[in-house]
Amino acid sequence: MHRSIFAIGVSAIALSSASGAAQSLPESNAERGIASDSPAEEENVIVVTGSRIPRADIDNVAPTTVVSSAELANTGIVNAETALQRLPANAGFAGNQTSAYWTGNGYGTAQVNLRGLGIKRTLVLLNGRRLVAGGTGANSSPDLNMIPVAAIGRIEVLKDGASAIYGADAVAGVVNIITQTDFEGFKASGRYGITDRGDGSDLTANLLWGVQNERGGFTAAATYQNTSAINLASRAPCSLAEVTPGELSCVNSASTVGGRAVLPNGDLINFNNDPNGDGDFFEPYSPAKHNFNSAPFLNAVSPIERVSTAFFGHYDLTDSVTAFGEFLYTHRESDQIATPGTLRNLSISAENPTNPTGQDIVLAQRRLAEPGPRQFFQETDTWQGTLGVRGDIANGWRWELAGAFGRNTAIDGSTNIANLERVGNTLDREVCGTQASAAIPCGDYLGAGDLSADVLNYILFTSRDTGGNELATVTADLNGSLFALPGGDAAFATGLVYRREKGFRNPDPLTVMGVANTNQQEPISGTSEAREAYLELSLPILADVPFAQSLTLDGAVRYSDYDLFGSDWNYKGSVDWQPFTGVRLRGTYGTGFRIPNVPELFGGVSEGNLTTTDPCSQYSSSGNATLIANCQASGVPADYVQLGTSILTTVGGNEDLQPESSKSWTVGTVLEPAFAPGLSLTVDWYDIEIDDAIRAIPGSTKLAVCYASENLSSAFCDDFTRSSLTGEVTFLSAQPINTGKEEISGLDIGAAYRRDFGDFSLSADVNISYLNEYVISPFPGGDAIEFDGFIGGGNGGYPKWRGYGILTAEVEQFSATWSTQWIGKATDFNADADQIGYRTPNVFYHNIQLAYRVDDRFRVNFGVDNLFDRKAPYIPSFTDGNTDTMTYDLMWRRFYVGVQTEF
Repeated sequence: MHRSIFAIGVSAIALSSASGAAQSLPESNAERGIASDSPAEEENVIVVTGSRIPRADIDNVAPTTVVSSAELANTGIVNAETALQRLPANAGFAGNQTSAYWTGNGYGTAQVNLRGLGIKRTLVLLNGRRLVAGGTGANSSPDLNMIPVAAIGRIEVLKDGASAIYGADAVAGVVNIITQTDFEGFKASGRYGITDRGDGSDLTANLLWGVQNERGGFTAAATYQNTSAINLASRAPCSLAEVTPGELSCVNSASTVGGRAVLPNGDLINFNNDPNGDGDFFEPYSPAKHNFNSAPFLNAVSPIERVSTAFFGHYDLTDSVTAFGEFLYTHRESDQIATPGTLRNLSISAENPTNPTGQDIVLAQRRLAEPGPRQFFQETDTWQGTLGVRGDIANGWRWELAGAFGRNTAIDGSTNIANLERVGNTLDREVCGTQASAAIPCGDYLGAGDLSADVLNYILFTSRDTGGNELATVTADLNGSLFALPGGDAAFATGLVYRREKGFRNPDPLTVMGVANTNQQEPISGTSEAREAYLELSLPILADVPFAQSLTLDGAVRYSDYDLFGSDWNYKGSVDWQPFTGVRLRGTYGTGFRIPNVPELFGGVSEGNLTTTDPCSQYSSSGNATLIANCQASGVPADYVQLGTSILTTVGGNEDLQPESSKSWTVGTVLEPAFAPGLSLTVDWYDIEIDDAIRAIPGSTKLAVCYASENLSSAFCDDFTRSSLTGEVTFLSAQPINTGKEEISGLDIGAAYRRDFGDFSLSADVNISYLNEYVISPFPGGDAIEFDGFIGGGNGGYPKWRGYGILTAEVEQFSATWSTQWIGKATDFNADADQIGYRTPNVFYHNIQLAYRVDDRFRVNFGVDNLFDRKAPYIPSFTDGNTDTMTYDLMWRRFYVGVQTEF
């Protein structure tokens, strides 16, 4: 392995040494974020995302979307998360602040999911360098909001595989956040927003300061954000389902405050549901009468307080050598309310004095409503530092040597967690006592309000978990020119990379022991190392000849050696052809390789109640012969109705996972018609195929696939169990597996127009994505699961069409910006065609901002997001809030006002 890496680097250097006439190239590594007054800009070359070779044009051979700092300001966006998740290339399941359903140790982190292929397949960079993962431990992706907005110069989104350029994880694409590293002066801005319901307030303040001189410079940035909660019940008063055909009604949770119990004959009863009622009362269980409404105990938007800082510096040690450094630090405090916890499957004998039935019973589910909701909390600290030197040598070559280390640590936990061992003690009459001074008080769990303060103090505790992530990298890079070609000088870039990633998480000891009524977890700790070498070439074959104003071929190869999975080679080739003015054709082909990350491999197995749709609910009236036969074969009663909206599900890591490999290609065109000055059109077709894809199939999807298979033949039918008494699903596994294959293809369409008409200027940017196909083979030979055009079931949204457009008009000191996000129609993954919400409508979110620049130093703006107060559509297999919280807006209409000053 070491010889292979060494050979790539040495061969590239030897090739470059053979060319003594190579032209001088400017400072490489746009990965550092080249600003408008940098030396590289002066020489009219930069390094764009997707290549490590300096180029004279920001246009990339691969499809790239650029979000500028001006666009962020004109649309009132205050974080990278919102900017990226509005883009039509983003789809599927990704964490964000407005996602009530977001779990998986994210709790307030924000990610981007390009193509909907998963956050783990989107590589996030800062100035071309990897960022440490963020969250509460053993996470798979950086927190986008750790970057101060004030420091962002632009965000480049490469919608193409780039493993040969950047290594693992760049399967779906790359997000490269470019910062203003050489800003001079002082800039301050602030924004305050609130919904028109008077909740969800958001205060954001930004500072940017920099000093520069002929030898070097220093830039500092900071962002403070404080948001308040939006209660889910204010947006969705209860969980809805179509119990009666053609009518939605509240179904809520089958974990009741009085307690739902099973008699020896299988009958279900429910104890007193009124805290002020008869403690010995019980009656036949009725979902409509007894189920618990969780909505008031959840947030549509959870509160977050965050301080993010960034520092950048560079100093010329000599005329040809520059030292540079970067440092980031973010502190975040966030919390979420959650429904009161649930006790399950408590055996209570007929002899127990609290049991009024006279029979041995099993208390299936009992909501601990007496102490109130649980309060989840997180406190995270994330930092990353980079130090390096760069310079130039003979023949215009540029080199760089850098090292970076990042660490994320967190404390998180929850209040009102029950110690199940102590719960058992309160039911054991040989151990507990009824006297006031008893060390172990006896508990009465049959009936709302029957648990005394002494019992609650004895059984409840506050859990505290710790965890974190680490990233260490060392890079050595060299680039320059090799020899002359008809179209110009051949250019190269080469380098060596060492990367070490670590994730760890230590749950509360009682959680590890499995005696806490919360998601049972195991400690996580894992490390992976990679040693890599890459070589990239750019060959300008032709220029200024008939039918070839320019023709350039690019190629890259990367060798990677992983301590856990051995070695792998990845390749990428591309062609960029401009036959004549205004027409450009481009295409790429590349391979990718991704090893399972730490949480996928080593994540502790945990259990929790996840919103899940049971296809056997009311199956006898479905008219689906296969479904009816399969549900009957599973022993599900003919009159079975799913008792609640959630099912106990096991998630976590899988140490048997193997790496996945991918192939991707794109082909497209860029048109700049002469008859429309300022207009640019792009069209790109993409196709990605992933073998041995690593994916956790959501529980709703597993159940749907199982019961749609002939004679329960799907392998997913082994991943759950049902109660022989009630027919309900009592266990479901959703741990990640190596699926057979994932295939996705589609079309990206872009249009940009910029034109000045005297004092009036107009600019427009429109991006539209069409998802042609996205199918997953769950296992070799298994029937494909279609994702394209579907939504819900814990998968997120994959509508066929998405779009986002921005129109800005400026005249003198005034400007107005209108932006629209389009989420196309989609079909519920698990619903029947005759169900309400089976197919969602097109949804448009319109936003507007008006701004006035008082003078060159002061600007004020006012804006409205979701101008027409568009509500999220109902989806039968919703995640939370009766919709897909990964796709739609739960905040509704909101207003904001902002100011900016600079010196």
